[in-house]
Formats: sequence, structure tokens, C-alpha cells
Amino acid sequence: STDHPAEQHIHFHNEQSYTQNWPMKLWFYCQQPAVSGGATPIADGRKVLQRLDPDIRERFLQKGVMYVRNYGDGIGLTWREAFQTSSRREVEEYCRAASITCEWKDNDRLKTKQIFRAIVAHPKTKEPVWFEHTAFFHISSLESSVRETLTREFEEDDLPFNTYYGDGSAIEQSVLAQIRQAYRELACVFSWQKGDVLLIDNMLVSHAREPFTPPRKVLVAMADLIGPRVADSFLE
Repeated sequence: STDHPAEQHIHFHNEQSYTQNWPMKLWFYCQQPAVSGGATPIADGRKVLQRLDPDIRERFLQKGVMYVRNYGDGIGLTWREAFQTSSRREVEEYCRAASITCEWKDNDRLKTKQIFRAIVAHPKTKEPVWFEHTAFFHISSLESSVRETLTREFEEDDLPFNTYYGDGSAIEQSVLAQIRQAYRELACVFSWQKGDVLLIDNMLVSHAREPFTPPRKVLVAMADLIGPRVADSFLE
């Protein structure tokens, strides 16, 4: 699974919901449970959606969510590492094919923007589900010390990553708080035991990770790729 500092939370999200294609099935296998902590909470996206206020649901239905990334500012990957090429043309072609807006900035920097629906339909059940990285990728999800450092060093437009409504407007802190609260209230939490296997439907169920005391080793396998954004058709 993701190599993320043990002392930090990984917030609720649906795997690769910020791309045109994503896996429908996720398997988790516990090879080594943590000394303490390290749970993988899960939450039903249908229930999360219903827990949100109707006006918030309508806002995201109308606007969607925009994921913004900046490469080359000394934080995170460079665009060459992220896109595995040194050719700007190849980056532009990839972005065009993946419906990513890209903008070259000075000092060999790159900004990308992607707009997706946060509410989609499950391709089999046709049920609307909350399927996103909206709060997770928002700058406010970072630890306060990290967030303060970034906002001190960078203008908002140059932050390594952030999220907005699809029209580029800011997502209110009250909305982000309600999304996080819905996840907390609906989270199903269990303690890993060695040899445990968990299979989830990546569209119906979001997942997170709690901080832990090492060592911990949970392996992840992904399968049944779907896309591009076929689930959007329910909402047309």
C-alpha cells in the first residue's frame, strides 16, 4: 500500500477517482499488522452522499470538482518524473488525451487541472455514489505545520496540489468539514489480523488509513479497470 508516514492519516478517498480510469476491485492483504493503530476504515459512498446537505449535493452535481497540481516547485515530483518523459510535446499529448488542462509556467514548471464529477453512478446498480478526492486533496487536509509552511512559501495558485469546485471557485471550509464529518460518522473500523483479506468495490466504498506504530505491511491489489468516466452517464 501507499508509503506514507506512519504518524499521519490517509484521508478517505476512492482509488484513482481523479483519473479517467480506475479499478473497480481493491484487495487488501495484511501480511504484518501494526504494533498499534493502522486500521483501514471504510465507508459506504451511497450513505456518505445522503449524509451531505441537499444544497451541497446540488452544488457538486452542477459544478463538479477540480483537481489542481503544480510540478517543479521543489515539492513533490517534477513533471518529468510524474509523466516519465522529458518531452513537453509528449506531456501535452497525454494531457489532451486524458482531458487534462496543462499550463507551462516559468522556470520549467507545469500546472495541470482536471474537472470531474464527485457524484457518479455505479455502472451496475445505477445508484448515485460519492466518488472523489475532494477533501483529501484540499490543502486544508494537511497537518497544520505542513500547511502553514506551504501557504507561507507559495501563493495559492502555486501550491503543489489543491481542490476547487469545477468552475474554479473555492470550496467552503464548512463544506469540507461536512464531508469529513460524514466519513467519520459512517466509518467502519476494524483491527487487522495477520492473514486478513479485505475486498471492496472501489466505487461503492471509500477507504482511509489510521496512523500506526511500525512495523506494518498491508499489500494491495487492484483489478477490473473501468473508464473513461462511464459512470457519468447516469447524471447526464
